[in-house]
Amino acid sequence: MGLPLVSIITINYNESGVTMDLLESLRASRYKNLEILVVDNASPKDNPDVIKENYPEVTLIKSEENLGFAGGNNLGVKAAKGDYLLFINNDTIVPENFIQPLVDTLERDPSIGMVSPKIKFHWDASLIQYAGYTPMNHWTIRNSSIGYHQKDDGAYDQPGETESIHGAAMMVPKQVVDQVGMMTEIYFLYYEEHDWAAMIKRAGYKVYYQPQAYILHKESLSTGKFSPLKTYYIARNRIVFARRNFKPAQLFVSLLFQAFVSIPKNTLTFIVKRQFQHLKAFWQAIYWNITHHKIIHA
Repeated sequence: MGLPLVSIITINYNESGVTMDLLESLRASRYKNLEILVVDNASPKDNPDVIKENYPEVTLIKSEENLGFAGGNNLGVKAAKGDYLLFINNDTIVPENFIQPLVDTLERDPSIGMVSPKIKFHWDASLIQYAGYTPMNHWTIRNSSIGYHQKDDGAYDQPGETESIHGAAMMVPKQVVDQVGMMTEIYFLYYEEHDWAAMIKRAGYKVYYQPQAYILHKESLSTGKFSPLKTYYIARNRIVFARRNFKPAQLFVSLLFQAFVSIPKNTLTFIVKRQFQHLKAFWQAIYWNITHHKIIHA
């Protein structure tokens, strides 16, 4: 049997140069049976045609509107032909041999529904960004990246099951997507990969971390490391995630914590720091959840 076809899906938004850096690193891949799909999310300040001109082997899909992270990736899924779908951020650089260990992981164990590699920082490849996730805390609706900012000294080289996936690089068998469904598009940005991992786990699959593969991540280029846009979507979607995935008792506890601890604390912090744009974005996120009662449950 030949190598399974891997469909690599990445999203471009005003960053053709960044996307082409990723594509250049993919050209050196030792894994030869792959197709690459670049979804341009209706970039207003960028002409994505330059991607196709420089990388004619790529399938360039132009969305007519910005569909967000989930929507853009789902557009790629609909066009993908692969046995395995690799979702990867455009602000990453990949080594030549990172695909094979991910494919091998899924080929060996059909009960694994999604797998992420080790993720390291592009600005310092000796530091880890992701080596698995802790469970989602039912009070704060937050989880933590295992190994974050730790030296890559071998302490995080054990593959195994983990609580959630990292959206910067995740491989999912096409048959799992066909069974469970694509990413939920209500999120637009942030938390959608955690929601998808929860959906896939409820379907009986495992979420896996495979450190034999790694990528380098430039991190938050398209949204900015600390922007009002990021503040809005993280605050909004943290609550959306709880509403969609927590059991009633857990949700009650979580919303109490948000109302009496998290929301007052964040409000005060933004006021003290005079970050009024962030304050506005934060309260718009809370208001969205108050006014949107009907969220489709998984």
